[in-house]
Amino acid sequence: MERSVDYTTTITRRGFLGAAGAALLPGQTRKPNILLILADDLGYGNLGCYGQRQIETPNLDRMAAEGMRFTDAYAGSTVCAPSRCCLMTGYHTGHARTRGNKYPDLPLRPQDITVTELLKKAGYRTGLFGKWSLGQLGSTGYPTRKGFDEWFGFFSQTHAHNYYPEHLLDNETAWIARGNTGTQHKDYAHDLFTERGLGFLNRGGDQPFFLKLAYTIPHANNELGRDTGNGMEVPSLDPYAGRNWPAQEKAFAAMVTRMDRDIGRLMSTLQATGQDRNTLVIFSSDNGPHREGGHNPDFFDDNGPLRGIKRDLYEGGIRVPFLARWPGVIAPGSVSNHPIAFWDFLPTACELAQVDAPAGIDGLSFAPILRGQSARRHDYLYWEFHERGFAQAVRQGDWKAVRGHPSKPTELFNLSDDLGETRNLAGEQPQVTARLEKLFAAARTDSPDWPVKA
Repeated sequence: MERSVDYTTTITRRGFLGAAGAALLPGQTRKPNILLILADDLGYGNLGCYGQRQIETPNLDRMAAEGMRFTDAYAGSTVCAPSRCCLMTGYHTGHARTRGNKYPDLPLRPQDITVTELLKKAGYRTGLFGKWSLGQLGSTGYPTRKGFDEWFGFFSQTHAHNYYPEHLLDNETAWIARGNTGTQHKDYAHDLFTERGLGFLNRGGDQPFFLKLAYTIPHANNELGRDTGNGMEVPSLDPYAGRNWPAQEKAFAAMVTRMDRDIGRLMSTLQATGQDRNTLVIFSSDNGPHREGGHNPDFFDDNGPLRGIKRDLYEGGIRVPFLARWPGVIAPGSVSNHPIAFWDFLPTACELAQVDAPAGIDGLSFAPILRGQSARRHDYLYWEFHERGFAQAVRQGDWKAVRGHPSKPTELFNLSDDLGETRNLAGEQPQVTARLEKLFAAARTDSPDWPVKA
């Protein structure tokens, strides 16, 4: 008899086992459900399964123990909007519609086909709760125009930086948070999104689903001018209220643990509704950790062994935690160092849903990796970032090149023995440097929205 796992039970960080029945089962014949959970500004080192020792994340640690932990997974960008664009469209930032946060909520166009549109055509029920950043109400990029049957979330990217909004969007109408009027702060956005997610899962049915839960945790809400030093980013500072930490760090840790708690609730709901074994659950973060709203990323060692944070193209800005769990398909406790990036999600989902991905995208399916098989590798991974001028990075094999601007010298690192990017080898390896510099030009196309300035 298969053991039932209670995801709300706290586990120790070391020495626990994966779920019973570790043997891989043949590929399932029914199209799998896909639950994608995205954190906001969560660093590579913020989860216990990636080395965190102060913030408690028992449910995500258990997800890693019962599924697959990727060590070399990359966000689409080092900030939110372009990263989410890559995730939804299968293009990297050399070709994507959005390549920076310069134009928040730059809408996707009708020709920018999303993974949701493709899954909907394949018969999927679709939902999005949380942060979108790819088109406001009335635009061509609005969620209900890009394949989502159900949408509940923020009006805009800037609006998403408020944990106690006075209103949210419910499909195409305004939903009033009556607990957040005047001086009241009762309706915590993260809790509202979780409840919507639980309701979506509880409805079940024979139709496969794609659900994206896009939390704003642990993003600072400083951009709306609120004083975040008093812990108002989270309803409770538990279990850290008694720690001898700065108030903002207590709030940061409490947010992450609260999110972990609710991910446990989502997992338990999948089990209770009989959907667990036919659901691929993916968890990741849209970019590296932030230094905003009074938070110090060094306090919890948010980026772990990596260099850099949000808005950097060093590993700490773009390498992110990435977990996948699918009982009977993904071997419990497996670890993959196969390099993947956000633009690989679309072709992966399409393969699982038995629908063709658009021709010419940058992504490659990592579905075989989930099954314990080998998969095609990228010749290279590429990023560009339009916010602090024009920065570029490329990874080819273990070599990583970073250039802050075309007028600046290229830095070269070998990630196999220098994960922290501490030794610039550009002078010692001129041929490798020159080869990767050619990719800076070959990997991209010009965009009128993102001009490269001298």
